[in-house]
Amino acid sequence: MMLRNMAVAAVLAFPMVALAETPNVTPGEWEFVSVTSISGDMDIPDQTETERQCITQDELEGAEFGFIEEEEGCEILNQDMNADGLSYSMVCRAEGGEATIDGEMSFMGEQIDGSVDILTQSPMGELAMNTSIKGERVGECE
Repeated sequence: MMLRNMAVAAVLAFPMVALAETPNVTPGEWEFVSVTSISGDMDIPDQTETERQCITQDELEGAEFGFIEEEEGCEILNQDMNADGLSYSMVCRAEGGEATIDGEMSFMGEQIDGSVDILTQSPMGELAMNTSIKGERVGECE
């Protein structure tokens, strides 16, 4: 379970700092597909998740806008965000383990592409996870 929690924390880990520029993201209904691959001592199949989210213009312009939510036990090491994207590094500690996380997202109007690389040290050994994230605007919010 720690591994799953760290994967979620990696993709949704900290609030974005308010931008001087609005992110290059078109408001509307978005569908995000993430595929997580795990390599290590255990054979774990790839996991795919799909999520829908309504993103409004007010959210894009607000200081609270972010694809990432703060998780307890995580510390931001580095972050860089502008209208075209986001990159960050962080470390999360939980349940006797530690995960080093590097992520980046590109904002392209009606598409968002990103990846998150996680190296986890736990009682189960070392695991490397890579999550590829693709977002696409699918229409207006309901």
